[in-house]
Amino acid sequence: MGKHSSAGERTAEKKAVLEKVVGKVKAGKFAASSKARVDAVMKAAEHSGLLGEKSKRIGGRISPALIEQAKRHTGIETDTDLIEFALAAVALDDDFGSVFRKTRGTVDPDLKLGF
Repeated sequence: MGKHSSAGERTAEKKAVLEKVVGKVKAGKFAASSKARVDAVMKAAEHSGLLGEKSKRIGGRISPALIEQAKRHTGIETDTDLIEFALAAVALDDDFGSVFRKTRGTVDPDLKLGF
């Protein structure tokens, strides 16, 4: 999605990406990697001290379709565990993609990497 794309082009690109992801989810292609991702995120959150005392309660209205799809995608069965995973994933996000893009072209092309 370039800077000069029209709103219609961006919407079409987003729809194409969404259809591709939904197709993979329906085909069960995320099952193994999702379980590993959930485990990794939750271990990292625990290691970071984010999973301490559970005394805060949150609530909100969420689309049932969104919840069920997220549960299928992650293998998480309870709403509480799903919310905890989602919050942990956001809290631990390191913004790698943005940082990676910002460093493009900053490495000396003559640098010998040894391979």
